[in-house]
Amino acid sequence: MTLAPERPLTHEPVPMHRADVAPTAPHQVGTGHTVVTHHDASTRLSNATPAAQRPAYKRSGRPNPAAHLTPEQIADLGRELDAIQREVMDSRGAKDAAYIRRIITIQRSLELGSRAVLLFSGVKVKGIRPAWWLGTAGLGLAKILENMEIGHNVMHGQWDWMRDPKIHSTAWEWDNASPSSQWKHSHNQIHHTFTNVLGRDNDLGYGILRVDPDQRWSLFFLFQPIWHVGNALMFEYSIAAYDLELGGYLAKRKRMTEEQKAHFRSEARKTLAKIGNQMTKDYLVHPAMALPFGGPSNALHTLTANVVANLIRNVWTNTVIICGHFPTGISTFDNKDIDTETRGEWYVRQMLGSGNISGSKLMHVMTGNLSHQIEHHLWPDMPSNRYAQVAPRVKAIMARHDLPYVEGPLLKQAASVYAKVVELSLPNKVEGRRRRDLIRLAAKKAWRTRSFGRFA
Repeated sequence: MTLAPERPLTHEPVPMHRADVAPTAPHQVGTGHTVVTHHDASTRLSNATPAAQRPAYKRSGRPNPAAHLTPEQIADLGRELDAIQREVMDSRGAKDAAYIRRIITIQRSLELGSRAVLLFSGVKVKGIRPAWWLGTAGLGLAKILENMEIGHNVMHGQWDWMRDPKIHSTAWEWDNASPSSQWKHSHNQIHHTFTNVLGRDNDLGYGILRVDPDQRWSLFFLFQPIWHVGNALMFEYSIAAYDLELGGYLAKRKRMTEEQKAHFRSEARKTLAKIGNQMTKDYLVHPAMALPFGGPSNALHTLTANVVANLIRNVWTNTVIICGHFPTGISTFDNKDIDTETRGEWYVRQMLGSGNISGSKLMHVMTGNLSHQIEHHLWPDMPSNRYAQVAPRVKAIMARHDLPYVEGPLLKQAASVYAKVVELSLPNKVEGRRRRDLIRLAAKKAWRTRSFGRFA
């Protein structure tokens, strides 16, 4: 991809064939719009007053944090958030466009500069290789910026209103193992529509982690503290497998039609091709380019630098995402009535199902402004540089309605997730029974059925 040149906002729009809708519609629509009147009626949600007051407790017996809200309060809350959205979306302009172009320029310059430095990664100075350290750090930061503040947000349609075909959700292919088309389906269409709904949102643990007591426990989850770490290290490939819906295929392949299997194989070829392209670029082309500047040793050090830069990006991205979705205080929701929820109910679910990371402006940029995860889930295609502007207003609204605004420093949020992963690797406590007895019974059943609760 090349950096899009500066152009007036009246540039010819990208041809589209979708109706303009609000971001609270099934969000795949948001990946195709150009100019969107975000406060129009959604195709999936209504502005009607909720039919009944929320139950005081969830099915698990845990209290419902929104139970005190009356249907009228939920409807009023939705209208208030709609007004904030309308105000921000109607004020988008040259400063916002300049922001994303500036970020892209910085990212491209950082990546090119880092790769140039890595051409000399094997050169030693007083026993160390300064080019390796400097180039690796710069390349890792460049990959984080591309994935988080640029790729993720461009593919959400946050910048489609600029009518710039080079910074558009339909055209962007990011520096990641997952093809953008598959990511937009699993993330924009599924996750942002059914956030934290048990049985509907596969992002709730990505199918390999149990992160809520209401999720069914099996022996498979006993080892999740181990593969949680492995998942962080290999995150781009985990997400590629997740977006491909590999787990669902393994679980259902025996019941699939030939047409469904053919579709999966077609998508799998796209994923493998994308992984091949990424590996060729990082692990063959760039090390080969370093050969003339220091021979095989130099190429090897360039290769290791690319490996480490990808690890840096993977661990950082995973940490930011788990802190926005799984820390202590995040709510989950039953599948019941989701398909008939109103705009106000959808807003409440997004606020209670997300968590923020507190920090500096640099922190916010390096997280792709997903440190404002609550605001991002309220308005997925609002330009990311505007989240800091609306966050205090969202926090005040939630405080006024006595709703918990989950927020904390990165290390605190990450620690709470890791503690939860360890705790929920075990079955829920049952009065009068020991957990080890529950595990023993599950093991006996698994031995009899030759099934450990996953992919069987």
